[in-house]
Amino acid sequence: MVPHDPTLYEFRQAVVGPDAEIDLARAALLIARTEYPELNVERYLHRLDRLAQEARAGGIEGDPLRRLHRLREFLFEEAGFRGNAQEYFDPRNSFLNDVLDRKFGIPITLSLVLMEVGRRLRLDIRGIGLPAHFIVGAEINGCQVLLDPFHGGTLLTADGAQELVSRVLGRPVTLQEEHFTPVTKRQFLTRMLNNLKAIYWRKECWAKVLPMVERLLALEPDALGEIRDRGTVLVNLRELTRGIADWECYLSQHPEAPDAETVRHHLRRVRGALATLN
Repeated sequence: MVPHDPTLYEFRQAVVGPDAEIDLARAALLIARTEYPELNVERYLHRLDRLAQEARAGGIEGDPLRRLHRLREFLFEEAGFRGNAQEYFDPRNSFLNDVLDRKFGIPITLSLVLMEVGRRLRLDIRGIGLPAHFIVGAEINGCQVLLDPFHGGTLLTADGAQELVSRVLGRPVTLQEEHFTPVTKRQFLTRMLNNLKAIYWRKECWAKVLPMVERLLALEPDALGEIRDRGTVLVNLRELTRGIADWECYLSQHPEAPDAETVRHHLRRVRGALATLN
C-alpha cells in the first residue's frame, strides 16, 4: 500500500509559478517534509534570516566582493558549516533543516545556505551544477566569482573547477563555458531530488523513492523517464495496476526508447502476475 503523501500538494503549489518567483529555500524545506511531515518551515526560514543578521552584525559591509569574503568567513569558519565527506550519502545531508541543525551538508545544500544567506545580504549568488559537483557563482561587478561551499567556500578559477570535477569523477574532464551557466531554480530542485532518489533507490526504499519521483514530476510533468521510474516504484510497492499504467504511458509516448524492450519484458511479467491474482 502506497503511504499517503500529505505534503505533495504544498510542494506543487510552491513550484507552480514562473521560475523567478519560486522561493528556493521554502521549496527545499517542503522536500524535507517528506521525511519530517511536521517540520515547521517558517522556523527554518527564520533560521536563515538569523544567519544573515548575525553575519551583518559581524561586520558585513563595503563593496560586494568584500561582503562576499566576509560571508564566506562567517558561514564556513565562524558558524561552522562544512562538507560531510565521511557520510556523504546520508540523506540528512540533503535536507535543508538537517543541514541548518547539524551544519553538515553536501555541495548542493551548502550552496543553498550560501545562496540564501547571501540573498538576504543583497549578494547575487547562484547555483552552478558542474558534473558530479555543485558550486556557486557570485556576480560581482559584472564578473562571476566561483566558490566551492563543500570545501569551506574556497575560491575557484575555471581551471581549478575543472581539476576538482576531474578528481571527483576519477578521470580527466574538460569543462566548457556552458558548464558555468547558473541553473534555474527548477533545475536546482531537480538535482536535489535526484540526489535523494538515487540514495533511496540504491537501498530499495521504495516508499521513500516515490515522494521524490512525484516531486520531480511536479517540476516537469512530462518527464517520461520519471513516469517509467514511478511505474517501477509502484510495482515494487505492490501497486501493480498503477505501475502498469505508468509503464504503458512511457511505452506509448516513447516506443523506440533504448530500454523499451526491457520495460515491455517487465510489463508482460507483471501483467502475468496480476492475472493470477484475479
